[in-house]
Amino acid sequence: MTTARTALDLTADLPVPDLEAFYRDLHRHPELFLREHRTAGKLAERLRAAGYETAEGIGGTGVVGVLRNGDGPTVLLRADMDALPVREETGLPYASEVDGVMHACGHDLHVTWLAGAAAALAAGRETWAGTLVVVGQPAEENGQGAAGMLADGLYERFPRPDVLLGQHAAPGLAGLYPHVPGLVLSAATDVDIVVHGRGGHGSRPETTVDPVVTAAYVVTRLQTVVSREIAAREQAVLTVGRIEAGTRHNIIPSEARIALNLRTQSEEVRERMLTAIRRIAKGECLAAGCPREPEVTVGDSFPATVNDAETDRRVAAVHGEVFGPERVFDPGPAMGSEDFGRLALGSIPYSYWFVTTTPAEVWDQAPGTDFTEKFQSVPSNHSPHFAPDLSTIPPGTQTLTAAALTFLSPGSGRRPNGGSAFSPTDRR
Repeated sequence: MTTARTALDLTADLPVPDLEAFYRDLHRHPELFLREHRTAGKLAERLRAAGYETAEGIGGTGVVGVLRNGDGPTVLLRADMDALPVREETGLPYASEVDGVMHACGHDLHVTWLAGAAAALAAGRETWAGTLVVVGQPAEENGQGAAGMLADGLYERFPRPDVLLGQHAAPGLAGLYPHVPGLVLSAATDVDIVVHGRGGHGSRPETTVDPVVTAAYVVTRLQTVVSREIAAREQAVLTVGRIEAGTRHNIIPSEARIALNLRTQSEEVRERMLTAIRRIAKGECLAAGCPREPEVTVGDSFPATVNDAETDRRVAAVHGEVFGPERVFDPGPAMGSEDFGRLALGSIPYSYWFVTTTPAEVWDQAPGTDFTEKFQSVPSNHSPHFAPDLSTIPPGTQTLTAAALTFLSPGSGRRPNGGSAFSPTDRR
């Protein structure tokens, strides 16, 4: 029996109403990074019920489930769990009940897919051999979750994987499975700038050095870094995400703060941009007569996500068999970022792919005549309107199941006592 056929058999009787209810519950109760206590508990409960040895609190709020099923490879399936500080505006009946916090990136869907795949693989363990490690990871959004779990002994306390597998919800007409056999996501770097001025009364600006004006010049000048200092063949993004200064209308403050985010696909470009940022900040402050040089601090960072080409090719091929080859394609690398690659420790091969989740009615109503135009118009990850189609719960479970079976050794193929992969109690 082929891997695709086995995956389809194991997921033929998915408890879809139960998984949908699980997703809605997670969506209603989003939790920010390293506060995912309820989410972690809900996932751990399902892993234990499916027969996994389960541990909680790894790297803070991480969950690990292990299912040992004879000799064979060790495969790790990962889903991130944290939400975002975004106020939801979807109007969904199951919208977030936590003010100012929302699952705007699809991590609730990732956890649902993982729980469904873990249960299907556990119930169908006679079809494969090896060890499954299922990871619910905290704190992806701030780039600290994978590193935190590793520092807490992820690969010392639990089996070290031979291959890593992960996926992400993405905008696009639901039912597509993009794969990139190489660089798939960019590196990200946060940079903070503090501009020091000399404060005073708003009626006497001549006695001050206004950091707000200087910060404005810095922000404007930063827009030339990519357009004038990075070659057209390179990919880079510089975003000013925040600028803060002052307390009242008539007070010139003593400092202004600027928060930047960089997206790069090579270390050489990243270093060139950091050099330019330091030079521009220092130059503008010097021109303004600031009493001190600016502080430029490099903060959180994400590594580039680079699929092992052969590993991703194998997963993409199986997904093509499960869903049809026309639904699997290579869109090229994106400028988004992830900390999934840290779990590889520079040597473990991995495949990381996407599952498009935009409801058909939203896609059809979006302006534009082709995929690219509509893609730019529909709500994206981190949007307060991001609302994945619940119809993607079964196929997202199948993608993880099929990917795991691609690397696990074939089993006996005999299901004890016959029956489907799920018991009647699982269909509640």
